[in-house]
Amino acid sequence: MKNSFVVGEEDRGVRLDVFLCRKMESLSRSQVQRLIDDKLAGVSGAAVKASYRLSPGEEVDVEVPSPRELEVGAENIPLDIVYEDACLLVINKPRGMVVHPANGNYTGTLVNALMYHCRDLSGINGVLRPGIVHRIDKDTSGLLLVAKNDFAHRELARQIKEHSLSRIYLALVHGNITEPGGIIEAPIGRSLADRQKMAVGTRNSKDAVTEYRVLERLGAYTLVECRLKTGRTHQIRVHMAYLKHPVVGDPKYGPSKAQVEFTGQALHAQMIGFTHPESGERMEFSVPPPQVFIELLRTVGSKGGNFDGEYA
Repeated sequence: MKNSFVVGEEDRGVRLDVFLCRKMESLSRSQVQRLIDDKLAGVSGAAVKASYRLSPGEEVDVEVPSPRELEVGAENIPLDIVYEDACLLVINKPRGMVVHPANGNYTGTLVNALMYHCRDLSGINGVLRPGIVHRIDKDTSGLLLVAKNDFAHRELARQIKEHSLSRIYLALVHGNITEPGGIIEAPIGRSLADRQKMAVGTRNSKDAVTEYRVLERLGAYTLVECRLKTGRTHQIRVHMAYLKHPVVGDPKYGPSKAQVEFTGQALHAQMIGFTHPESGERMEFSVPPPQVFIELLRTVGSKGGNFDGEYA
């Protein structure tokens, strides 16, 4: 699909990738940059870099390839489907399941399971991420949205971009957080020291905002609720580590040694809320953390709570 846009006075000096993200809201910044790198997007017929600064009157052309036929293998893996209709699914992803195929994980992923359960998935994110509107890490459990068609995908992606899609996480973190809560506003980008990590305050970072509140203080640990205002890679894990309260069990951002053993970060996507793309109805879903998370809380002295949406 080919699109053309004429640069107006209001976009004078704007980067090419930023301009295209504004014009094509269904595409992420990384998707736009890949199109530019592949010379599928240019200015006045010439290939330029993503950082090219536009001038009024220039014509920006971009060609978005049609999604190839899905090539991911379907696997009969059980899914915990919280909600499903003709437009979307809400999945409760277990700890330890990778969301989409990548290096070293081409089978056993959520996408492999989705391909078996449902053939009509959106193709916006290509052959390896069909229907995946957003993702959570392998060892993070909880709720994930899946789009069955491109219209639903675009609408849900728009809600994420406009921050109208709500996501609340439970996290057990190291240390005693004395304040009742707060807002972390710290940009996140790829770490300059370790390309496998994200970090606060690096070059090429993006705005990142996490709101948190304390649910229970447990001596050397604190149970917190984190509400995402943006959706950067590893956002909660990076932000809590930035506060010197890393998530328990976090292999990337946590301490090398800990008093309590827990493999993989103690992080659970508890609630998701969104406006249905077709009906316009506001919908919210909550799921309790997995038993292993609850047992960890008991180990560190939690008195328990109601995990079906609200902690008591």
